Amino acid sequence: MAEIKERLLPPKPASAANLREVSYRPPTSGRQPFQGIDVLGLKKRGQGLRSWIRVDTSGNSQVIEVDKFTMMRRCDLPARDLRLLDPLFVYPSTILGREKAIVVNLEQIRCIITADEVLLLNSLDSYVLQYVVELQRRLQAAGAGEVWQSEGELSRRRGSRNMENIFGTPSPDYLPFEFRALEVALEAACTFLDSQAAELEIEAYPLLDELTSKISTLNLERVRRLKSRLVALTRRVQKVRDEIEQLMDDDGDMAEMYLTEKKRRMELSCYGDQSLLGYRSTDGALSLSAPVSPVSSPPESRRLEKSLSIARSRHESMRSSESGTETQSIEELEMLLEAYFVVIDSTLNKLTSLKEYIDDTEDFINIQLDNVRNQLIQFELLLTTATFVVAIFGVVAGIFGMNFEIPMFNEPNAFKWVLIITGVTGAVIFFAFLWFFKYRRLMPL
Repeated sequence: MAEIKERLLPPKPASAANLREVSYRPPTSGRQPFQGIDVLGLKKRGQGLRSWIRVDTSGNSQVIEVDKFTMMRRCDLPARDLRLLDPLFVYPSTILGREKAIVVNLEQIRCIITADEVLLLNSLDSYVLQYVVELQRRLQAAGAGEVWQSEGELSRRRGSRNMENIFGTPSPDYLPFEFRALEVALEAACTFLDSQAAELEIEAYPLLDELTSKISTLNLERVRRLKSRLVALTRRVQKVRDEIEQLMDDDGDMAEMYLTEKKRRMELSCYGDQSLLGYRSTDGALSLSAPVSPVSSPPESRRLEKSLSIARSRHESMRSSESGTETQSIEELEMLLEAYFVVIDSTLNKLTSLKEYIDDTEDFINIQLDNVRNQLIQFELLLTTATFVVAIFGVVAGIFGMNFEIPMFNEPNAFKWVLIITGVTGAVIFFAFLWFFKYRRLMPL
């Protein structure tokens, strides 16, 4: 990883420290300068220069410094699309197809994909570096395969010079450059989200099992943090899934993202216009040099009409082939998006299952707490009943403690019989309450 960072990051100029020291001069007035302000940083921020990693179709990468307006003119993008790539702002995952570029904002991967290059914001994040390395590997491997395939095609079709062989449609297994870059970005985002979901699962299940066995404030706090992380990750995964699904549902957006096909059409149209203009200029030169005669003019006009009709027929055939290629390319992009839609949907199902497990754990804990609460209520009811029975002894003691004399006080066994009768009466009342509670099913007895 250190070698990749050294290869991708631009070398630090040796004169930067000297320039910073020269730019700072102590004030002659004796006042202290503003603290915490970097003059060079302000100049660079004012110019809007940003470090980008550029990867071309051959897999070669370089680090370039480009300002915002140059990037807008280079990729024909509005300012709001570049604002989606700004790391200072937090935007949800987005894939936008424009006229000459595809704007991709998928988690850590923020890049601009054109028909000839990929412009990625330079970052020290490991996922960004892995994206660049993986894209270079695939482009270089695909380049070797394309060279082998092109040599075979030339050996089979040697001698053909028509426009169809020069700008032939690609094979069904061929993916354009922008789709390869988009595939690597989708794979990186889906892998990153799936790894985070797997880490969350590894942390969540033991914690939830521990919470079911021991309900404590510490475990409840850990589960609360876990649930907040789960909700945030679910929103991010849901956004990526919705973005892919929205692209799959809109054929116009998918056709707009086929940048190589647009470039090929532009080259074909420019080639056709140049050939037609060359024919007209040659024909005009001959007509000016040739003598004007009523006999020779009709064949020339018929020849011009014939050439124009041939050009129209070629144009119509090119349009029909382009429409078929567009449908085929849309199918290719749709199949590509379907593959990663299944991956991100599987990640979302994992998070949904984890959320359901957390909800089931919370329901189980609530049931346990309700059971304990019911047991406490039953115990309180028994204590209240026993207190009522004991209060009967207090009533009897209060009656016999009055300041008056009765013959019962002179009997030696009177106190014993009072205790026996009072105890039996209290026991009968207590068991009567228990039978009532069992009859009304207020507690299991």
